[in-house]
Amino acid sequence: MELPLINSKSKTLQVPDSLFNQEVNDNLITQLINSFIDNGHQGTKAQKNRSQVSGGGKKPWRQKGTGRARAGTSRSPIWRGGGVTFAAKSKSSSPKKINKKMYKSAMKSILSSLAKENKVFISQSLDISSNKTKETHNLLKKIGFEKGLMIFKDLNENLILSSRNIPGIEVTDIKSLNPVSLLRHKTILINEDCFQLLEEIYS
Repeated sequence: MELPLINSKSKTLQVPDSLFNQEVNDNLITQLINSFIDNGHQGTKAQKNRSQVSGGGKKPWRQKGTGRARAGTSRSPIWRGGGVTFAAKSKSSSPKKINKKMYKSAMKSILSSLAKENKVFISQSLDISSNKTKETHNLLKKIGFEKGLMIFKDLNENLILSSRNIPGIEVTDIKSLNPVSLLRHKTILINEDCFQLLEEIYS
């Protein structure tokens, strides 16, 4: 399969069919996205009911003779500082597992889907040697890539520093690549030296 090459005299570049020309499995992609998002939750956010709020062990006043309503604890939901009546529970922190074979197949489905929608572009020897945001921004404008996800084999400090303040640009390396980032952006730029490692990881 051939994909557009944006910074070379050649207009296209042959890319592995094993990555970009596979049958798209939408159900598997959905399963991968859901598991990735759910596993990103810490599972620590919740409300406290009356038994979980600290304090309140002593009865506020005697049961009879005060003229006030009887009360057994100052942590009752009707008291200020008390617990919540129907406290929201935290989401389970147990991970949703997806096996390696399904993960690899889903990632190849995503890459193939993006390629068929003409959202994937290839860069040839794109070298960002400066940590200046302006210089990197000008370079990307020159090659016609101003918004999207850029995928490199490795990230160096200059690349991280010079790209982090460019609006609409996200930079990642192959090992940190995730399905949400791939589907979030309308355009994907992959450096030419990534293909061998991508094949090794997703084969």
